[in-house]
Amino acid sequence: MKGAIILAAFSTLAACASLGGKGDAPISAPVVTDPAPIVSGTMRPYQVRGRWYHPKEQPNYDEVGQASWYGSYHHGRSTSTGERFDMNALTAAHKTLPLPSLVEVTNRANGRRVILRVNDRGPFVDGRIIDLSRGAAEELGLLQQGVGDVQVRYVGRAPRQGGGTSLRRAEVDNAPQPRAQVQAQATTQSSGPRPYYESVTASSPPAPAYAAAQPAALNAYWVQAGAYSDRRGADRVARRLGDKAVVQNIDRDGRALFRVVVGPWPDAGAAERARQAVVARGFGDALLIGG
Repeated sequence: MKGAIILAAFSTLAACASLGGKGDAPISAPVVTDPAPIVSGTMRPYQVRGRWYHPKEQPNYDEVGQASWYGSYHHGRSTSTGERFDMNALTAAHKTLPLPSLVEVTNRANGRRVILRVNDRGPFVDGRIIDLSRGAAEELGLLQQGVGDVQVRYVGRAPRQGGGTSLRRAEVDNAPQPRAQVQAQATTQSSGPRPYYESVTASSPPAPAYAAAQPAALNAYWVQAGAYSDRRGADRVARRLGDKAVVQNIDRDGRALFRVVVGPWPDAGAAERARQAVVARGFGDALLIGG
């Protein structure tokens, strides 16, 4: 009987350590019995601003650096895995980890920890190692400052859906920040907290179904899904890629072609996320143009 009590006590202590008590022991990985398959199109080497990135399995990944966050500009749009981005879900973007996967992110300033589903690529800014959804930034207490120091540890494969979990808040911490109204954030710009890349200017109107050969927005980035000799084929591709897809009439060596592009995007990081999403939908030769 005494031995059973001692064993139970040790089991309880081990469980507390695995859930991130007062010690620094890493939190146990969630048990994923039916992991989602890695999206193969997102594991190819790719280039952004002249730098090559090589996605791969990294079971021992553990890195300290800066986190940023992205929100309403991408709300409802496709991520690199083809999933719809929900700015209030606990998700993140990473440059090279498998997609989808799970990571543990710790805010080094206040001790808050979350498990996040990585389903996107980015951020492509020096010194930043992970891009958080708005919901993840709120849980970690990074919503107001936009950028903060974090530790990111690879947890493992992600389930087929979800996987994000809030693990711990520090005993001494600020009160939780109020959650903004999803619909208002998704449709309008506000004077509240903003991701690091969003400007205060109003967003441009939707692009027409057909456009000139060169994108009209200056310094904007676009993703080319493909160029086709058949207009109807280009139309089908554009409809498949959604309301951000535009068909452009171009002339190549005297041949009329119909180029399908997706955009515009405000920076190379946003455009690369869109390109990865286009690749994941079967367009392996998608490339960035403009900028």
